[in-house]
Amino acid sequence: MKSNFLWGTSSAANQIEGGWQEGGKGPSVMDALATVNGHRVENDNLDDQNLFFGSHKAVDFYHHYQEDIRLLAEMGAKAYRMSIAWTRIFPTGLEEVPNQAGLEFYDRVFEELHKHGIEPIVTLSHYESPLALAKDFGGWSNRKMIELYVKYAKTVITRYSKLVHRWITFNEINCAQVPFGIMSACGIYMSISDKRNTSQLRYQCLHNQLVASAKVVKLAHEIDNRNQVGCMIASMYTYPLTPKPEDVRANQLSMQVKNYFASDVMIRGTYPGYIKRYFKDHGINIEISDEDQKILEEGIVDYYTCSYYMTNCVSTNKDAEKTSANLISGLKNPYLQTSEYGWQIDACGLRSYLNEVYDRYQLPMMIVENGLGMHDTVEDGQIHDEYRIKYLRQHIKSLEEAVEDGVDLIGYCAWSSTDLIALSTGTISKRYGFIYVDVDDDGQGDFTRTKKDSFYWYSKVIESNGNTL
Repeated sequence: MKSNFLWGTSSAANQIEGGWQEGGKGPSVMDALATVNGHRVENDNLDDQNLFFGSHKAVDFYHHYQEDIRLLAEMGAKAYRMSIAWTRIFPTGLEEVPNQAGLEFYDRVFEELHKHGIEPIVTLSHYESPLALAKDFGGWSNRKMIELYVKYAKTVITRYSKLVHRWITFNEINCAQVPFGIMSACGIYMSISDKRNTSQLRYQCLHNQLVASAKVVKLAHEIDNRNQVGCMIASMYTYPLTPKPEDVRANQLSMQVKNYFASDVMIRGTYPGYIKRYFKDHGINIEISDEDQKILEEGIVDYYTCSYYMTNCVSTNKDAEKTSANLISGLKNPYLQTSEYGWQIDACGLRSYLNEVYDRYQLPMMIVENGLGMHDTVEDGQIHDEYRIKYLRQHIKSLEEAVEDGVDLIGYCAWSSTDLIALSTGTISKRYGFIYVDVDDDGQGDFTRTKKDSFYWYSKVIESNGNTL
């Protein structure tokens, strides 16, 4: 790797911070998701003692940020991809004056990172729109969200212009297309099974986010010409299940619609022909003005980031065997092993994906999420997570091959720094971190931090710039 390669870790505010009512913070859509029998459910009564809301405490980064950043420094991290909680800055999203306590909290976080020589890579919106906007405006289905988001983004980009120069507008923006994204990515207080949760609604939400992103890209460049702004895509890389031509075509369309559409708009500045055909075939009519088109053309991003966990297969055979996946289900690949959660492990696919994306865009790339969620066991105060080391080793080897192929890869931030609350369940038993946090699925524990074996392994990877795996 190049000497300035950004080795690091990643997290999200709603999954680590806690302190959901401290420092003037307002509730986000994620704060309204309770865990019942391992599943997320919406609940208006956020103080219901009979329900568990994982984001309310999370792993308490709000009070442990100095310790957690010190541990990142001990690991040798060069970068930390994190997010700002919108509702710490504007509790309902409607305020004209930002919450000073929230701004000061991130002042301290960024200053602590810089003290340890760690570069922050900051996501402006990571699945946590203000709950008030979800209830009163229908979240991102309402164009009013665009200017409210721009106001928030302008506030924080201006405030932290001396401390942050790499920004990401929306986390996994393409997930606004999937039914699960209606509460998190689309910021709408609506269940997955709600009859109003239609493709039409979700694609309108996505369009509004694409316009908002483009506005913020242009704004960030005006605030400070050192600012670099990236897109962030959930890799939904798939293969045709068979060489049957219909399977190959089905896979091509799946990749276009699920994986490339959002980044095509954010990087090329216009809606591609295939999505216009897709909208026509599915009766989807998005409100796109001439002004929107101009904004999209003027606000293309500077670099490409993505999450990568697994791959799936696509087929026209409706009876093909399915398997679990990140946010959406997919078809089982008979040549891949799976994790205990049914996620298919495909390190080779990472190399293929990086090559395809780089060939398409020719922009600097960064992996900002990649990791393995497993049940970890504490044995005599230690966590021996060789399975995580094996997974990460395979994927780092694959990305190094991609660099040899000519891909301009500028960084790798593994998911995640500490253990954190899972997006889909709100629980912590499916652990991802290099650092174990003593808290259980009911929020009980003393929040003590313990370094796992993977912590020491990754430290050597960073120190050797990827030469020691």
